[in-house]
Amino acid sequence: MEKRLLPVILDGYKPLREIVFDSMREAIMSGVLEPGERLMEIQLAEEMGVSRTPVREAIRKLELENFVVMIPRKGAYVAGVSLKDVADVFEIRSALEGLAAGLAAERITEDELEQMERALFYKASEGEVDIEQVVKSDTDFHALVYKASRNERLIQILANLREQIQRFRTTSLGVPGRMKVAIDEHRMIVEALRNHDSEEAQSLAIAHIVTAENVMFGTLSLKNDPDKVD
Repeated sequence: MEKRLLPVILDGYKPLREIVFDSMREAIMSGVLEPGERLMEIQLAEEMGVSRTPVREAIRKLELENFVVMIPRKGAYVAGVSLKDVADVFEIRSALEGLAAGLAAERITEDELEQMERALFYKASEGEVDIEQVVKSDTDFHALVYKASRNERLIQILANLREQIQRFRTTSLGVPGRMKVAIDEHRMIVEALRNHDSEEAQSLAIAHIVTAENVMFGTLSLKNDPDKVD
């Protein structure tokens, strides 16, 4: 089987089990390890250049975070994403992102507006898209909006949703044409923030998340289980 996971790089500040866990979680969120794929401890250990023990520990932790499901007598598999999972996360996200944008319009600084403008400069050519960079830029942009809200509890709640959001963000932004639309939506949000128009910023932020949700649903192909995306 083709080797896909890179060997782990030891970090003096983090235990090996955490490095392996982070690597596997990132592989799941980025789609390298696909929904429904069986996780073979020996293969994963060989790819990452570690023993089976940290891989086994990472799989157990990933199960607790709902990234992995254990099937009796069959083994561990990358968890699928149900349509309800998608709807639930986006329902929460649209409300929180709208709130953050509305508050940011009232509290944002000129320096933060300039940072947001810089975060808009993605590679515009569809033929040269680096999806990892696009996702990073998108993540950075939204983080700036959260920060500008000046509401620490809100920022923390959104941070707790980060892993679930990232998994959907990678899928959504990878759809042809979505990146350009997302950039345009971001530009309109920045304009509303610059005008300190709280109501418009909130409305645009919610519309942005709803559009992303619709794109997600459009990419999902249902197979045997009508409630499960494989």
